[in-house]
Amino acid sequence: MSEMTVSRVLRNKRDVSEATRLRVLEAARRLGYVPNKIAGALASSRVNLVAVIIPSMSNMVFPEVMTGITGVLEETGLQPVVGLTGYRPEKEEKVLYEMLSWRPAGVIIAGLEHSEASRAMLRASGIPVVEIMDVDGTPIDSVVGISHRRAGQQMAQAIIRAGYRRIGFMGTKMPLDHRARKRFEGFTEALAKAGIEMADHEFYSGGSALAKGREMTAEMLRRTPDLDFLYYSNDMIGAGGLLYLLEQGVDIPGQIGLAGFNGVELLDGLPRQLATMDACRLEIGRKAAEIIAAQAPGPEARERVRIALEPRLAPGDTLRVR
Repeated sequence: MSEMTVSRVLRNKRDVSEATRLRVLEAARRLGYVPNKIAGALASSRVNLVAVIIPSMSNMVFPEVMTGITGVLEETGLQPVVGLTGYRPEKEEKVLYEMLSWRPAGVIIAGLEHSEASRAMLRASGIPVVEIMDVDGTPIDSVVGISHRRAGQQMAQAIIRAGYRRIGFMGTKMPLDHRARKRFEGFTEALAKAGIEMADHEFYSGGSALAKGREMTAEMLRRTPDLDFLYYSNDMIGAGGLLYLLEQGVDIPGQIGLAGFNGVELLDGLPRQLATMDACRLEIGRKAAEIIAAQAPGPEARERVRIALEPRLAPGDTLRVR
């Protein structure tokens, strides 16, 4: 077998028979061979890495996005490498700088809001960039996500249709959580159009989301006892509120209705199914990876793509349906 054939197999080229490919890979495994990616990158100016830059892996949203990304990329020669920003623009700059220094084949990055330095690096990179999770803004290159403003509006409209009028909101502090802020803006705009003013609201940061949901729900109802609906910026604090109200013997959704956001499957085992919206996380990951895989080969494959997915509202057991 020639060195050229072995090289083609190890570089994942497709024009080699399956039998030959398996023989080469088995020999490489026996020898403990690991290819020198840096040497290959020196020749091509690119490595087969895709930089995936997200705020957190503890937030239950992003592991599902990563599942979608890896599910697509594992069928290609591309490998995702993750960087975490903690929702901090200065950390995003640092992570982006380090990742771009490796000359990846593409970048998948959460959100549309970045510092000027980060935007400059992305524009100058010369590689496909896909911003994910949000379409409410101006992307640098391609974008895949949902409209969080529209999601907030749709939830408010569903609550109004169900006959609720005294509505309270609980969520994370929003200066850096732009998507939660946009949902809140869309929600309050839809209430205002219906002539309804938000009766109470509260924001939190840090700590266990379930515990915070319980604490904030108890405090808000102590402060504003005539509320008939509680809207939470995410399902985890919503679950905390639900468990608290069930312990208090509150009639849900008759006396008080509840809703969250994200469609977290982990909460399917709750005594009641929380009303929520699916943020299309898995599909966002898949679509973003498909764009990178299609455009990574070079500038001739490059085009700007905008994919706006439609979140689905699930009323569960905590939102009256009329």
